[in-house]
Parts: sequence; structure tokens; C-alpha cells
Amino acid sequence: MTTLLLTHANQYVGPGSVPILLRERHQLACHDCGFVDDQAARAFEASHPGTIALRAQTPDAIADELRQRDLTIDACISNDVFPNSPRPVEDVSLETLRESVEALLIFPWRLTQLLLPSMKANRRGTFVFVTSARYRQPEPGFSVATSVRAGTSAFALALAKEAAPFGIQVNVVAPNYLYSEAYYPRARYIDDPVGARKIADTVPMGRLGKPEEIGELIAFLVSGRSPFTTGQVIDFTGGWP
Repeated sequence: MTTLLLTHANQYVGPGSVPILLRERHQLACHDCGFVDDQAARAFEASHPGTIALRAQTPDAIADELRQRDLTIDACISNDVFPNSPRPVEDVSLETLRESVEALLIFPWRLTQLLLPSMKANRRGTFVFVTSARYRQPEPGFSVATSVRAGTSAFALALAKEAAPFGIQVNVVAPNYLYSEAYYPRARYIDDPVGARKIADTVPMGRLGKPEEIGELIAFLVSGRSPFTTGQVIDFTGGWP
């Protein structure tokens, strides 16, 4: 059985990916900030049989908990999140910028450093970094998310070159216009006719991406069925821009 690690399991692409990955009979270790609450962690495991809710919150603590549980990670899905607060470049505080870099770049970078040696020793493994396709058409007010997530995509491509000789795959999934309550909430962009029309006018597919659709893409990338596929940024945008 393949053992996967998914970060922020209750956010961004997590809700759409968890059931798909479990369907593929993976053992799924999940990190989420909500799991510091033991009751919430146990409720998640009960709702998703086959998952292991990690209590650890930092990359180093996650690696320690994985060792304590005797879990060797075959694939890591780095699904990192940071709240979007659109504002002009000159109004972005350095504190916000630093927090974004910490959450979206340093966190996955450090986690990669901790998981990579075992994968190299085993000469197999997979990383999938979930970033953003906003770099394709930057929008006013989104300089922080656009630039920092693009940095993580670039890191993944650099990693792919270093990891390929060890049989390790590294790819990026770059969504935009994916339904999630954090970024494109249902009330505003699906149930509200004005918001739904805006999406239909912007996205060639005419709708938001479904969580399970991106889950299927991620499941393929960690399946090992196409090991020659590495160093790719795969947009999940319904044809946008």
C-alpha cells in the first residue's frame, strides 16, 4: 500500500482529494491546522476511514510524528494555503508578505527537505505541489499570492531536476477558478446569479472547477502510472485565460 501525506486536508484541494485518494486504496496521512484539537482530528478519521490525522503543525514536527508512527511517505501532496486579502502593492505590509512566504514557500520547502532523503534512499517517490495559475494573468490586488505561489512552482521545477536521477517525480498543479469556500465560495460564485455569470463570462468551461475533478488529477499524478511525467506545471483552469 502506498502511503501519502496531504497537507491542509480540510482546505483548498483537500476536500476534493481525500475521498479520491482513499478510493485508490492509499494510506493517507493528513495534516491540518484544525487537528490540534484532538476531537476534531478523531472526527476527521471517523468520517474518512483510512486516514491518519496528524497532530503536528510544523514540517519538523510532522516528520517527527511520521517517524513515531513508523510511516514512510511515498508521495507528498503539498496543499498550502494563506488567506487572500487583495490590496495594492504599496499597501501590502511586510508582515503579510513574510507570513505568506512562510506559509506558501518555506513550509513546503522545509517539508521537502525532510522527506527527500528517504525517497532518495528508496529511489522512488512523488511530490505534487498545489500552487496557482494566477501567474498566467496577474490581477490587480493579488501581488502577494501571485508572486509567492509562482516562487513555489519554480522551486518545484528546480527540485524536479535534482530528484529525477533518483526516480522521484515532481509536478505542480496550478488551479484557478476552483470551487472552494476559501477562494471561490458557493454563495457568491455559484448560488448568486451575478457571480455565476461572472464566472461563465471568464472561464471558457463556463463554471468553476469541481473539487473532485482536481482530486482525480492529483490521484493520477501520485499513482505511479506515468513515472516519466515530471517537472511539469499542469494548469487546472477550465481553459482560462
